[in-house]
Formats: sequence, structure tokens, C-alpha cells
Amino acid sequence: MGTILFLIFFPMIIALILLVNKEDKVRDAVVKVAAFVIAAVSIVVAVQFFSSGGQSFPVHVEAVNYVMMGIEVILAIYIIYMGIKHKKYLASLFAVIQTPLLIWFELTEGHHIAVQNNMYVDRLSVIMILIIGIVGSLITVYALGYMKDFQHHHSDEPDRRPWFFFVMFLFLGAMVGLVTSNNMIWMYFFWEITSLSSFWLIGFTRTQEATNNAFRALIMNLAGGLGFAIGIVILGKVFGTLELSTMIAIGTVYGELVAVPAVFFAFAGITKAAQMPFNSWLLGAMVAPTPTSALLHSSTMVKAGVFMIIKLAPVLGMGNFAGIMTMMVGGTTFLMATFAAVSQSNAKRVLAYSTIANLGLIVTCGGIGTAEAVWAGVMLIIFHAVTKSLLFLCVGTAEHNIGSRDIEDMDGLFVRMPKLAGFMIVGIAGMFLAPFGMLISKWAAMTAFIDSGNVILVAIICFGSAVTAFYWIKWIGKLAGIVAGEERIDQNVHKEEIFVHTALVVLTILVCLIFPLISMYMLVPYLEIIFGGLSSMVLSADNMIIMVVMIAVMVLLTGLFFGKSNKKIVPIYLAGVNEGDNLTYHGSMGKDVEFKLRNWHMEKYFGEKKMNLIGGIICAAMLVIGIGIMVGTLISLLGGVA
Repeated sequence: MGTILFLIFFPMIIALILLVNKEDKVRDAVVKVAAFVIAAVSIVVAVQFFSSGGQSFPVHVEAVNYVMMGIEVILAIYIIYMGIKHKKYLASLFAVIQTPLLIWFELTEGHHIAVQNNMYVDRLSVIMILIIGIVGSLITVYALGYMKDFQHHHSDEPDRRPWFFFVMFLFLGAMVGLVTSNNMIWMYFFWEITSLSSFWLIGFTRTQEATNNAFRALIMNLAGGLGFAIGIVILGKVFGTLELSTMIAIGTVYGELVAVPAVFFAFAGITKAAQMPFNSWLLGAMVAPTPTSALLHSSTMVKAGVFMIIKLAPVLGMGNFAGIMTMMVGGTTFLMATFAAVSQSNAKRVLAYSTIANLGLIVTCGGIGTAEAVWAGVMLIIFHAVTKSLLFLCVGTAEHNIGSRDIEDMDGLFVRMPKLAGFMIVGIAGMFLAPFGMLISKWAAMTAFIDSGNVILVAIICFGSAVTAFYWIKWIGKLAGIVAGEERIDQNVHKEEIFVHTALVVLTILVCLIFPLISMYMLVPYLEIIFGGLSSMVLSADNMIIMVVMIAVMVLLTGLFFGKSNKKIVPIYLAGVNEGDNLTYHGSMGKDVEFKLRNWHMEKYFGEKKMNLIGGIICAAMLVIGIGIMVGTLISLLGGVA
């Protein structure tokens, strides 16, 4: 338990140190050392609990509950004040409702509910800790160089980097607390800290746009927090427990009734995972510095949402409408967000919609709730966390060096920034090409959908996965295109950024190589405990071996490709006489013609407003129907008992 508590409190202590420190050298040293320690201890935790099917920790310290309660009140007062100050009254309203509701419950009936194990660590928690500790720590190291450039470009603004790094490390500590909490009140506490942390990070620049987007994220996550609080009250009053593990155990017997609090917890997970109609908050996060985007999209915020859904999978998979609601919201979001990504040229928005889509697929897997679907969902979490963080950080570096995050401005990046372009290619390949993990995980998800007999979901994943080729291939084409002058511009890239890019590339390839081991020794044993065994393996051992061999061959070929070449470079043929800059040619009509290569983004057909509207309406309807049916079920069942 000591290592778990260390991973919660150590980042918070580091956060306080960074908040008061103003010196760059000290900050650099503290962040690098802290990142190494957090990553190392995360690995230690994985080793400690490797053979454990799940270990509980009582942590019977009543004072902890009162401290959490006091902090919740302070945070609520802060939100109310900020909402009134910025005329965002809905944020204040949510704070006024949910915090008193939970405090009242804790001081009355909740006070008498015995919680045997406040913390619980199983293999799923370990996987999440590794993602938070390794990927999250790498992002903080990357942020050192990035934020130096950011401050340089905003030299007229006060240096708020101490605050930025304070929130980042606070985020990491809160996330570890969230994924190891078994007491739902404790989980709610860390849940709200992550919501407030995202509010601070998104609004970091303090522009009007950043402030508006930060409040949008806060309001939507507070709505989910209200659902979380209602779920806790129902769980405590009806079932007399506040433990997540107990709730899931009861759900195997009383699935229909337990689905009632589960539907509210699932709603909270859906908001946090930026599913439609709540996806706009994650899109709005793009105004924040790139490390924020990477942190929210890969290892923290949104992963908290899908973690909740995956945890609830045994209850959602009992055939109740809570599972159907979750499954359809995730499936619809996956399809609509994938289509919306096609229409985007802004690299960060492409990555944002891709993130929303993949989170939708994970949510769908959790809603189906079978062992095979959960296997696919967890694998998607792992591969997506590593690959997407790599892509976000690469875009951040490109933006600082070419002055744009638009894909259309990334012509010839293979020549201008060859290492960065290579890193991007690995990230893009990792998202949609065989034999990388994302495609393999989608294959496993489709297998689970077929086994569930849901034809609609099978069609959704087939069409959605096919469409991803549109926006990823367009991006690759721009990287390999031509550019005038063909000059190297990567001389000023910070060493921290190069280190993190390299580490994430290695990690992307490594998780693909060892994923059979992850499945065999961590994920399959977890599923056997939760579901009482596996009806079948989603992927055979032979298929896993083939995948590993393919990855190894690709690594070798890539090494040969990036070797030095003595081949003669000749001017590009441009349907006429090349004028020497590779961008203009003397045409047949005797005129100089500028060569342009631009992608067709199909805004007319897949515009984000259209996709968000359609998806939002469908998902909102499913949420209203699902919650309504579950509440009606509770009333009827309790009425029958009475």
C-alpha cells in the first residue's frame, strides 16, 4: 500500500514545490527527477501486484473522510465564485446542487455505512497506473522545452509556468487516487479534482476563448459529477454499500436493480470520456498548450471516464438498458467523430476527433460487457494512450518550428524535420495500420461485436474503421510532399522534446512486441476473475506471434530506410520544366504555373457541425431514455418490495 500512497502524494508534493519555484534550472531538475521517480515506482507497483488477483486496503482513518469533505466544500465555494465572476452561472448551480447533496449523505446515512476496503488494486488498476506513471511523466518532461518556447512567444504575458506544472503533477496524483479507490466517495473526490485540474489547464492562457472553453469543460464534467453523486446516494441507500467491488459483486445476482446506480456512474464516465453530446469540451481543450492536450487525451482525464465504464462492464453486460444506452452512445460517437475527423485540416482537431472516436469504441466495448469486449477495450486504452500522446507532442513540436498546426502546412516535413516526420509516421501507423496494436484491438472489438449478435455495431465498426484511412493517409501524404528550398529547420528542437518523442516511439513498438505477454499475464487473469473465465480467446496465440514477427520486420526495414543514402537527387517532374524550386514549372502554354497539392476535406459531406448535431441528438436521446428506464425500474422494484 505504501507505494500506492506514494504515487498519490509524491506528485502532489512535487506540485507544491514547482508552484513556489521560479527558476528554470531548478524546475528542469525537479521535473526530470520527479518524472523518473514516478515512472520507476509505477513499474515497481506493477511488479508488486503482478501476481495478485486484486488486493484490498482498508485505510480506516476517519479523519481522511473529513479532510476530503472539507476540500470538497472549498472547491465548491471556489467554483461558485468563479462561475459568478465570469457569469457562468450553470457551473455555480451544479456546484450548489451536487456538493451539498453528497455532504448531506455523508453526514447522515453514509456515515453509518461501513466501508471495509477504501482502496483496491487489481490488474486493471495496475495497467492504468503504468499509463499514468510512464506516459504522464514523459509528457511533463516534454512540457519543459515546450513551455520555454511558449513563454518566449508570449513574453508580454506573466510567466505562469509554475502554476502550469503544479496542475500537471496534481493531475497525476489525483488520477492514481482515482484508479485505486474502491470507496466511491473517495473516487468522487479524485474525480472532481481531475475536473478542476482540466479547467485550470484549458484556461491557462486566460484569453476569452480559453476561459469560455475551460468553463464548458467544467460545466459538462460537473454534470457528470452530479450523476456520480446521485449514483452514490442510490448505491448507499438501496444497497447499503459504498464499495465499487461490492456493487459489482451484487450486480452478478441483482443485475437489473444494480443497473440503476450503474447508469448514473456510466453517465459520469460518458461525460468525462467526451462522448456525444459532451464532446465539445474536449475539442475546446485545443486552445491550451499542447502538453495539456496530450495529458487530457492520453493518460489522464478521458481515461478516467473509460476506466469507469470498463469497471462497470460486468453490470452493464447483464442485458439491462444501462448497458444498451452505454453501448449505443459509444457506437454513435465512434462513427460520427470518425466522419468529422475527415473534414479537419487542423492536426490537433484531427487528433481530438480521433480520440473521441476511439474512446467511443472503448465505451461500446464496456457497454457490451462481455469478457472478449472488455479485452478489446483495455487493449485499446493501452495502445491509444501511448500512440496518441506521441502524435500530440509531435504536432506541438511541429507547430513551434513551422508556425502552424495545419496539416496542409506540413509539406515536405520529411526533408525539413526528418526525425519528427519519422516519429509522426510511427504514430500514424500505430493508429490504423497492421500489425500495430490499434488495428489489432479494433479487430478484436469487431470479433466481440459479432459474438454479441449486434449487427448495428458490426456495421458501425466496419464503416468507422474504414473511414479512418481517409484522414490518416492525407496526413502521411502531406509529410512526404515537396517544399521549396528543402531546408532543415529542426536545429532548435529542445533535447527534452527529442528524448520524449524517441521514448514514446520505443514504447509504441515495445507494447506491440510484448502485447501477447500483457494479454496472457495481466489482462486474461483479470477477466477470468471478473467474468469467471473466458469463453474463448479473442486472438489466438498464433495470431499474436504473427503480429510480433511483423512488427520486428517493420522495425528492421525502417532502420534500413532511414540509413544514409548516396543516391543522386534530381529535380521533381512537375508536368513541365521545373523552375528549380520544386514548386513552379514552365507549362506548355508558356506560363509559369505554381504547383499546389491540397487535400479534399469533404466539409460539405462530413462537416463537424453536421456530424456533431446528428450524433448529439442520437446520444442525448439514448441517455434520456436509458436513465429514465433505469429510474422507472428502481421505482417499480422498490414499490413491489414495499
